[in-house]
Amino acid sequence: MSIRILVVDDEELARERIKKLLSETDEYNICAEAENGAEALMMVERHQPDLVLLDISMPVMDGLEVAKHLAGIDSPPAVIFTTAYGEYALEAFSTKATGYLMKPIRQEQLLQSLAHARSLNRVQRSEILEKTGDNANSRKHICARMRGNLELIPIEDIYYFQADQKYVTVKHKKGEVIIEESLKSLETDLSDRFIRIHRNALVAKSRITGLSKTDIGRIRVTMDKIEDELEVSRRHVAEIRRFVRER
Repeated sequence: MSIRILVVDDEELARERIKKLLSETDEYNICAEAENGAEALMMVERHQPDLVLLDISMPVMDGLEVAKHLAGIDSPPAVIFTTAYGEYALEAFSTKATGYLMKPIRQEQLLQSLAHARSLNRVQRSEILEKTGDNANSRKHICARMRGNLELIPIEDIYYFQADQKYVTVKHKKGEVIIEESLKSLETDLSDRFIRIHRNALVAKSRITGLSKTDIGRIRVTMDKIEDELEVSRRHVAEIRRFVRER
């Protein structure tokens, strides 16, 4: 049974080269292509590839951020990074744990990397992607499923995250969506841009305009350009007041 591969690169010539290098073998079948990270995530969901050949430097969403999102899905595909940059660009992840190829890609190196990735089981793939994602640059997007499709929401467009049991509502410029990612995970990834105000809420630091008090003395956060006001828990009141005062 052949291995199904998704090729992701913003350069058509690079994708064509990989297809040509693999055209002489029956072991590997290119099931889909993508020219940016956002499209890559949609192709993974649609085609369920066994392996992704993933360029690092791409528009919309780079390869390292794609790896971060792939780490969060069940049974993620194996990933081999491709890059035209020198070793300094590879310091963001463990080259021993994750396969990578330097461009121009040569057939012998490609087949060796594919064989190695093929040997990894699903647990190993998940662990590799998690480590890669942990070392990636700050996330630039949140992924949400909308009517069967993936929607990418820029982090800079988000006002707040609010949890309700296992789901999290994302309030952003164009409305709101529900995601399954945990608030704790979001806080870890976005601690430089969001602040926790309650056990069930994270608010974008750049959106906070001040504090208000209800008739019964509860403190709420006010935000720029929206009417929503979120309650601050007693545990976080001092920190939020300090943040507002020192901005």
